[in-house]
Amino acid sequence: MTDALAVRVTVLDTWEEFSLSVPGQTPVTEVKRQALQLAHVVRPADGYLVKYQGAELPEGNVTVAEAGVRANGALIVLSRRRTPVR
Repeated sequence: MTDALAVRVTVLDTWEEFSLSVPGQTPVTEVKRQALQLAHVVRPADGYLVKYQGAELPEGNVTVAEAGVRANGALIVLSRRRTPVR
């Protein structure tokens, strides 16, 4: 599956949504890295996780297509650690 897949990625640190077009063989980790870069997040990418339809996506060598992300799917990149609310 080499066709481009359009996805929407929201980075919760900035509440910005980015539209990305990536090949289906793109690793989930790479999509996370691109979104964090676009949001100008300076913290390490390994401190973040990616969710799709409420579930955390596996990273490593798992591709977007293998993770079951569909065209125009909405991904969320959020911190692995919960932020306390005051």
